[in-house]
Amino acid sequence: APASAPTPDIQAVDVDSLALVRPRSVGVEQVALWAMEQVDFVPLLTQLGLSGPMRAAVLGSVVARMAAPGSERATHRWLGERSALGELLDVDFETMRPETLYRASDALLKHQTTIEATLFGRIADLFGLSTTITLYDLTNTYFEGEAQSNPKARRGHSKEKRTDCPLLTLGLVLDGSGFVRRSEVFAGNAAEAKTLAPMLQGLAAPAGSLVVMDRGIATEENLRWLAEAGYRYLVVSRARARHFEPEAARPIETAGGGPVHLHKVLSEDGQEVRLYCYSEQRAEKEKGIERRFAERFEAGLQKLHEGLGRPRAHKRLDQIQERIGRLKAQSRGAGQHYHIEIIPDESGTLAQAIAWRREPQAGSRLTHPGVYSLRSNETGWDEERLWQTYTMLTDLEAVFRSLKSELGLRPVYHHKESRCDGHLFITVLAYQFVQIIRRRLHEHGIDARWNTLRQQLAGQCRVTAIFNRADGRTLHVRKATRAEAAQLDIYRALNLDAVPGGVKKMIV
Repeated sequence: APASAPTPDIQAVDVDSLALVRPRSVGVEQVALWAMEQVDFVPLLTQLGLSGPMRAAVLGSVVARMAAPGSERATHRWLGERSALGELLDVDFETMRPETLYRASDALLKHQTTIEATLFGRIADLFGLSTTITLYDLTNTYFEGEAQSNPKARRGHSKEKRTDCPLLTLGLVLDGSGFVRRSEVFAGNAAEAKTLAPMLQGLAAPAGSLVVMDRGIATEENLRWLAEAGYRYLVVSRARARHFEPEAARPIETAGGGPVHLHKVLSEDGQEVRLYCYSEQRAEKEKGIERRFAERFEAGLQKLHEGLGRPRAHKRLDQIQERIGRLKAQSRGAGQHYHIEIIPDESGTLAQAIAWRREPQAGSRLTHPGVYSLRSNETGWDEERLWQTYTMLTDLEAVFRSLKSELGLRPVYHHKESRCDGHLFITVLAYQFVQIIRRRLHEHGIDARWNTLRQQLAGQCRVTAIFNRADGRTLHVRKATRAEAAQLDIYRALNLDAVPGGVKKMIV
């Protein structure tokens, strides 16, 4: 045998006495710590003055958010009862007090600005990122409970249609590769347009950086501010009227295989360009939406009309007008395409019938389905480059989906403002490390979502095998289960040990 081969450890044991105890997950934990090592996260925490126990609590909070998202209480149970993270860190999470996790959240939030800037700088160096494109958008999460002690907990427009509870708004500034440059928590009813300048100020973005954002933020005031601050912008136009000239458009193929038709128009002063876009796939989707809203609106009108024939129905003209107004408000724009006439009875005060006809408004989604417009002060780019750059915003949708569904952004169980902000910041940190993992795996042809990767890795555990020896003593062997094919692929791509935590033996 080669000189480097380990000496076999052969012992006489009673096979029937075998007991397997203390199974603890280890796959996600090892990969998460690997991601943190790539950007020297633990040394950063040390430089910020966090003690050893506090650093352990921070790592436990972030890794738990990556592996098993939940409240601090759930995280404490997971660390002590289900995870081998403590073995990898040589930390006893079973004796850690739950309050330590809350203090870890406070410590992270105290140093949020430094941590975000340092991590992003190291990520940019690690992957050679260009920071000339900045994506900006907002999402929100909701509370379990009223959260009356949090001044940011406000009712607003919920992305999840949770009109029954208060919200928090999370703003993210990302680079073109999807890594977070900065995050901030706003009130649940924050006006999107008011958040842009505070978020971008202090980023030290390179001169001429391009900011890509959606129409909710693209007010004239914000565009002026971007131009004056030296930024370029690429945004969805807020103009309501839709315009498109098919004969002047240039077709290109999208990644999905369907065509999109683009028509670029330079402004009269040459300072801005408009890109008019038409997508057949989008047109079919919008036609379906318009059809559903129209059917719902007409059904509402029909119900009102039929109700006029009932003896005790409300029939006063002002009451009927009010109910039609409510129908229009709930119609998602469908009501604007109808001419509605209330026919009074002989007295002139009561309605006896309602008549309507459809009159599509020019320049609307009904007459121009699938059409949208982009605007930019980057006048030198061609149609395809402008459109391809704008589609980076769809990556932001994937970011928000990951934060919410994979990393436990929602709901928020805390009530104090600082603890709520800390909850969201821990989620953002978890996302950063997930992105490091996924980007490195992508380089090796592994493109699974984090949920899939997490499920694959979670199957590997550390267990203790206990045998009775022939001499009456007991042999304890602590070791990870053998890595399966998908786990081995991940470990090889990241150059990690397939036996996380090594092997430990003890005879008692």
